[in-house]
Amino acid sequence: MEKIEKRKIFYLLFCIGEIKIEIFNKNFRDKNMNEKNFNIKIAVIGGLAGIICGLFGTGGGMILVPAFIYMLDIEPKKARATSLCCMLAMVIASSFFYYKNNYINWNSGLLCAIGGTIGGYIGAKILKKIPEKIMKIVFILFIIYAAYNMIFK
Repeated sequence: MEKIEKRKIFYLLFCIGEIKIEIFNKNFRDKNMNEKNFNIKIAVIGGLAGIICGLFGTGGGMILVPAFIYMLDIEPKKARATSLCCMLAMVIASSFFYYKNNYINWNSGLLCAIGGTIGGYIGAKILKKIPEKIMKIVFILFIIYAAYNMIFK
């Protein structure tokens, strides 16, 4: 099986799991977990998100936000903000590797970064005004759209 096909299958399975978690609000946090185990759990979540970020160039938010909400019991808007903080470190680490191997298209990257900075600011402002239920619906629709494009295009 081609490498691209394996990525598409992985992404589809991941998206199905993500949608299931969002729809059914499954909370996986053990309320009786001690702080040491809880911190280990946070580090493992970060490690998995970092691996996905390094392999696919994305995925930090798709892993971190649901994990923060359903495994660590963090309020959704704080989970999104916290995931951005975490992704900064993952992106810097991955970008260093990509730079060393001459994988970066600097023109596209810098132009997209300018748009992303403006879009990130606008999105953060809008986030304060959108109800959580609408955010879940938009997120699920985005995942379905992304999965469709990964598989069929």
